[in-house]
Amino acid sequence: MQKEKIQKIFEAFQKANPNPTTELHYTSVFELLIAVILSAQATDISVNKATAKLYAIANTPESILKLGEEGLKNYIKTIGLFNTKAKNIIATCQQLITMHHGQVAESRNALEALPGVGRKTANVILNTAFGQATIAVDTHIFRVANRIGLAQGKTPLEVEKQLIKVIPDIFMKDAHHWLILHGRYTCIARNPKCLQCPIYDYCEYKDKIKR
Repeated sequence: MQKEKIQKIFEAFQKANPNPTTELHYTSVFELLIAVILSAQATDISVNKATAKLYAIANTPESILKLGEEGLKNYIKTIGLFNTKAKNIIATCQQLITMHHGQVAESRNALEALPGVGRKTANVILNTAFGQATIAVDTHIFRVANRIGLAQGKTPLEVEKQLIKVIPDIFMKDAHHWLILHGRYTCIARNPKCLQCPIYDYCEYKDKIKR
């Protein structure tokens, strides 16, 4: 895709939503970390319902550790893979206390060393909590990037690397949220809402479906 077209796409995103952010509810970096761990293969709505009750009781590494794994499960059992997630969250809380004084580090290596935290989760934390220009390629971004012609890749990492190369620096901080929200509400998997699309004029997908 031409640079001019990419520029227009992100200008349109910015005009439609000047201050994009995550739809996960949180009041601290730690709360965001736990919410993102829980969000794997789950909707933000289901995570927010669970964390609203959990954070009212426990919203620090120390307080979640006091709940214990079984106690934590009672709050997150409505979320997919809750057994594995509970185990990872307890281990993460212990590691944060032991190695980082209970704080979430602003470091990719430190984040990815936490149980249950992979590259995508680390990218979300680095971007949303610390303002770094990272792209966490989830199913929405992977679909949108390939579909509209922003990036062509067979793996999330391939798409991430291409997006970092082509997205203008001025838009990098917010690009992650724009692309996720676009994929979640407009450029959906089935029957994308092309007539409501703010980037329709620059999308290469529309040219393919017209052929």
